[in-house]
Amino acid sequence: MSTIPNWLVKRAYLSPNRTAIIFEDREYTFKELFDYSYTLAKKISSFGVKNGDRVAVLLNNHIEMVFVIHALQMLGCPAIMLNIRLTEAEIQYQIEDSEATFLITEKDLYSKVKDLYCPSLKGKRLMSEIWDEKETSFDIVENFSLDDICTIMYTSGTTGFPKGVLQSYGNHWWSAIGSALNLGLHQDDVWISAVPLFHISGFSIIVRSVIYGMPIRLYSRFDEKMINDDLINGRGTIISVVSTMLLRLVANLGNRTYSSKFRCMLTGGGPVPMTLLNRCLEKSIPVFQSYGMTETSSQIVTLSPEDSLTKIGSAGKPLFPSQVEIRIDNELAQPNQVGDIFVKGPNVTRGYLKRPDVNARDFSEDGWFKTGDVGYLDEEGYLFVLDRRSDLIISGGENIYPAEIENIILSHPKISEAAVIGIQDETWGQVPCGFYVLKSGETITDDELTQYCLKILAKYKVPKKWIEIDQIPKNASNKILRRELRNLVE
Repeated sequence: MSTIPNWLVKRAYLSPNRTAIIFEDREYTFKELFDYSYTLAKKISSFGVKNGDRVAVLLNNHIEMVFVIHALQMLGCPAIMLNIRLTEAEIQYQIEDSEATFLITEKDLYSKVKDLYCPSLKGKRLMSEIWDEKETSFDIVENFSLDDICTIMYTSGTTGFPKGVLQSYGNHWWSAIGSALNLGLHQDDVWISAVPLFHISGFSIIVRSVIYGMPIRLYSRFDEKMINDDLINGRGTIISVVSTMLLRLVANLGNRTYSSKFRCMLTGGGPVPMTLLNRCLEKSIPVFQSYGMTETSSQIVTLSPEDSLTKIGSAGKPLFPSQVEIRIDNELAQPNQVGDIFVKGPNVTRGYLKRPDVNARDFSEDGWFKTGDVGYLDEEGYLFVLDRRSDLIISGGENIYPAEIENIILSHPKISEAAVIGIQDETWGQVPCGFYVLKSGETITDDELTQYCLKILAKYKVPKKWIEIDQIPKNASNKILRRELRNLVE
């Protein structure tokens, strides 16, 4: 199979009257979703945008963002998904690097791009201006080639310049199929989407919706009170979250319980602290940890429902069409040996835009991708993700993974945020340094933190230096900027 039908065109034909999206108390059927998207595509076409043009999208989470996504697919235009938290300079870089010819944004974000100039960019328009434009006919893309690029999303760039990940229609298709084969599909499923649509986590929900014929309850922002009300009252069966979102949901939930219809709290974006997993276990919240990235078009490893209680802390096993290996010096590791995580599958990107050097280094001819993360597979093949290789601390020959220490620090009742880096030490080469943010009104001493960690961690893993800060620096993708923390101690 080298092509598939345009998934919205096909879905609107198969189940036109089924609910597609609920947004701000308004329901849209798949037929309405098609009609709005097709109308918008004709208006975008009037600006001279044509099949093959790359179009940058800088929009908040709302229904019009969904229309734009489908409109660009109808036009055959790869979408450059821009993070709304980026600075003007970061947006400039990504538009120049992607050679986007057109930019779609909105009034609230226009200040970020009003002075933008790129040689490739022929125009930029607010959503309100596009809706007022006349309609121009075009040849709708009825079938997607699995190899054609659907989206380009830039990696977070915790080190160096971000890289544009080339995501094909085939990547998104197989990601959706792999997720369905793992989580299953229920007739009354509703996926709550409160993660950014410009991230792969949010975008993948849009794709799954039209492929599965499944409604989405779309949120413009994360609101734990409103989402908990939906989950308690049976208005959602699945939700995608990161650990900070899960923490807020659990705190707000109190002694209440979710509806019996709720079946999956799908977590990504890094390991969930064990203390939080245990709290969810006490409340019978079905947490399924997953492992994925922009390069794998969302999750590639997920904990199956039947393993959610027996393999706490694991990301699970690879989705049906995918594979995972652990290698040490490019040799296969034994069970429980920590090494580099390699993945393979039809949902894995072919590579990065304009980065032949990195592509040659990280992608092999037989399809394996070196993720840059480290972890291990246990005797039964369950993946445990430890950390980024670049974040590894080597102290006296021992490998120390910051995420493990951060999880322990975060379990302290007085701590709201934590991060760990390696700092130079004359004796050990490197030792851990812990940064923390206190909860409002709390105080704590270095010794209290040290003693707390010593109860759980080996002595060599316990931070030798503690620094209280007001906020942990993070990038637009909410990942810790460890280089900025290093600047505080160097």
